[in-house]
Amino acid sequence: MLVVRPAVPADYDALMELAVLSGRGFTSLSEDEPTLRSRLDLSKASFAGEVAPPEAWYTLMLEDAATGAVEGVAGVKASVGLKRPFFSFRVVTLAQSSPTLDMRFDHQALVLVNECAGWSEVGSLFLRPEKRKGGAGRLLAQARYMLIGIAPQRFAEMVLAELRGWFDEDGVCPFWEHVAHKFFRLEFDQADLMSASTNGQFILDLSPRHPIYTGLLPEAAEKSIGRVHREGEAARAMLEREGFRYQGLVDLFDAGPTMAAPRDEIRTVKEARRLVVRLGEDAFGEEALVSTDDIGRFRAVRAPVLVEGDSAVLSREAAQVLGVREGDSVKVKS
Repeated sequence: MLVVRPAVPADYDALMELAVLSGRGFTSLSEDEPTLRSRLDLSKASFAGEVAPPEAWYTLMLEDAATGAVEGVAGVKASVGLKRPFFSFRVVTLAQSSPTLDMRFDHQALVLVNECAGWSEVGSLFLRPEKRKGGAGRLLAQARYMLIGIAPQRFAEMVLAELRGWFDEDGVCPFWEHVAHKFFRLEFDQADLMSASTNGQFILDLSPRHPIYTGLLPEAAEKSIGRVHREGEAARAMLEREGFRYQGLVDLFDAGPTMAAPRDEIRTVKEARRLVVRLGEDAFGEEALVSTDDIGRFRAVRAPVLVEGDSAVLSREAAQVLGVREGDSVKVKS
């Protein structure tokens, strides 16, 4: 059985391995030891309620309950853009016309904006390649929404997700090469690391202040705007099933799309029910997503559940993995 649980400082080696596997452009998993260790420390404090709610960053690990092997990672930031800038490009249409010539032209342009400040963010979703089938990714993704649904007051009314932008087969990001690099004058990996490990002031200092007309860009760069990385299509589909939609915002570095949804309209948040645990001897009922009802001891699994009124009948194995007993409260999403 796979279980989603809070990350702890001892997960550093596994988290670094996942960061290496994630490859270029996965900004939220930087291959930087201080950054990853700091993230694990912050996550531990967040789950323990030791940081102010807006500053919390919850990191979740997907673990094989039988072997203890870590198979994936995901995260939820309670808020973004409050202590450091959270800039995006908005894709806008600029209309120009000439009455003299009786002609009108619509130009697509990129404009620097800071529209998402204060929103919550779900991200960092990454699994080992061999675990990307069989529902593991869905479990890990939905666990983030179960976490939000346990205590929605800890999170913002809007929730965003940034998807990795397009890279060619040879690892080159057309948008970075033809657009962003012109302003930041760094290698992509260096800018990526600085974005994750600094306060982001360099982004504020160097980002373009005027609209960028996309029609002036090389075709490869123009076509990459809002395009998802080939390995991110499944993640986009899962977000759309939950009610997330593209917002017309793209990342400054790789032009990957930003998707968002009202917190209370996210499907898993909206449909998960709070039920009381009853124990059964064997696995039975339909498989469902089940989580604890306490952020401090959060766990989530997919397991057979028999729902009877306000009760959820779980197998003893599922209850043990979740760390719940008969009479405890759980959240269930069929």
